[in-house]
Amino acid sequence: MSLYKYSFWEVFKNAFTMEVWERVLPAIGETMYMVAVSSVFVLVFGVILGLVLVMTSKEGLVPCKTVHTILSAVINCFRSLPQVIIIIVMLPVARALVGKSYGSNACIISLVASCVPLFARLVESSLLELDKGKIEAAKAMGSGNMRILFKIMVPETMPSLVRAFTNAVVIIISMTALAGSFGAGGIGYIAVTYGYTRFEHDLLFATIIVLIVIVQTVQILGDTISKIILKRRHLI
Repeated sequence: MSLYKYSFWEVFKNAFTMEVWERVLPAIGETMYMVAVSSVFVLVFGVILGLVLVMTSKEGLVPCKTVHTILSAVINCFRSLPQVIIIIVMLPVARALVGKSYGSNACIISLVASCVPLFARLVESSLLELDKGKIEAAKAMGSGNMRILFKIMVPETMPSLVRAFTNAVVIIISMTALAGSFGAGGIGYIAVTYGYTRFEHDLLFATIIVLIVIVQTVQILGDTISKIILKRRHLI
C-alpha cells in the first residue's frame, strides 16, 4: 500500500498484516545473521587493536611510537570514510574473499571494515579512562604487563567496554540497513527495493518497526549487563 493512494493510518495498519510480515520475516533472519557474525569479528579485532593502541602509546605498558603512529593512522583513514564509501570500496575485497560482491557474506566484509576502527577507538578511550594510580600500584607490586592488562585494566573498564560494544552493535545494525541498497539483503533491501522504489510504504513501516525493536533490545541488553557489573562491584 502506498501513501500516495491511501491514508497514513490505513498504510500503517496494513504494516501489521500477515501478508506484509511473510515478506519481512525472512529478511529479519538475514539481518540478524549479518549483525551476529559482524559483531563477533568487530569484538575480536576491535579489542585487539584497542589494546595495542593503549599498550604502545607514549604512556602505555610497552611504548612504541612507530607501531602506535602507523596503527593510529590506518584506523583514522578508515574512520574518515563515510559508510557508503566503505561499502563501495570493499566490494572488490568482498568479491575476492567470498566470490561475489553482493549478499549477506559480502556485506559482512564491509561491516567489519567500517566498525572495527570505530570500536577500537572506543576500547582505547575506555582503557585510557582508568586511574593511572592503579597501574602504578600494580607495577610497584611486581605485576607483569600482561597481568596488569588482563587482571586490572580490562576488568576495571568492563562496564565502559560493554557500553562501547553496545554502541558498535547499534551502528552495525544501521549499516546492514544501508548495505541493503547495495544488494546485501535483509531489512535494508526490503526497505529500499520495495518500500522506497516501489512505494510499498506498508513494508517500509514494517522494516522501521523491526529496526527500532532490534536496536532497543540491543541497547537494553547492553545497559543491563553494564549495570549488573557495576552492582557486583558495589559502584551503584
